[in-house]
Amino acid sequence: MSNLVELSADELRQLQIIELEMLAEVDRICRKHKINYSVDAGTLLGAVRHKGFIPWDDDLDVMFLHDDYEKFFEACKTDLDTTRFFFQDHRTDPGYRWGYGKIRRLGTEYIKAGQEKLKQKTGICIDVFDLENVPDGGKQRKKFNRQMFCIRKLLYAALGRTNEKNLFMRIWYSLLYLIPSKLTHKIKDKKTAKYNSVITQNVNCHMWPIKKCEYGFPRELFSGFTDMEFEGLKIMAIKGYDEYLRMRYGNYMELPPMEQRKGVMEATYFSFIDITHDEILEKYKSSN
Repeated sequence: MSNLVELSADELRQLQIIELEMLAEVDRICRKHKINYSVDAGTLLGAVRHKGFIPWDDDLDVMFLHDDYEKFFEACKTDLDTTRFFFQDHRTDPGYRWGYGKIRRLGTEYIKAGQEKLKQKTGICIDVFDLENVPDGGKQRKKFNRQMFCIRKLLYAALGRTNEKNLFMRIWYSLLYLIPSKLTHKIKDKKTAKYNSVITQNVNCHMWPIKKCEYGFPRELFSGFTDMEFEGLKIMAIKGYDEYLRMRYGNYMELPPMEQRKGVMEATYFSFIDITHDEILEKYKSSN
């Protein structure tokens, strides 16, 4: 694996600003088309605890219930500023293997460690998570989770065949890699469509599940949305954010130990664009 790049404090802040620009674009499109979304994970925690980025955070996440994810996907076809951004999922980028979306900032580069050989569009991004329905009933949930686990492994095979340390696992993933990702996505969509057509108790991002919440989150947490301040922007968040964050992080208002205050986006190469926080705020205010 190539050497990792360590961001300076100024570079980390510039990365956050570029991600903020993408969040502003998501918010603009969603408000125009009356689509509900919420900031997610550490971004939601940052909005609640810091009114912006967690100081050491290096990624940004948003989430949609499945129907709204599809509405956002369609809205991006006509309203996304394609001079600056690219909406990426397996339908827009044949080389992209993951089961959720990303917004990429054109004119930038950010190569995640271990992903140097993937044939996908790259660049600084924010994650766009698709929350799909979880089957009701213990047996159905366990069976469904096993199916989603297998699908994740099939998609991960592109990395596993080169990144796994164990020779047997590299061979195993090399065999799995022979299965076209297009077929894997087709199977995944067929499995999830069965439950997305009905109302279930829980929702989850099946392609990026949280271990401590293996069966997802109560749908009722996503029954309403509210505005929050984030780096001077007015962004959307679920009204059930307190329970959601407690399920994910426990006592989320307590700062972690110093040794845990670090980002998660390990990179081997990056290049930024020159954009300022003030420029983003000015453009955001003019479009709202």
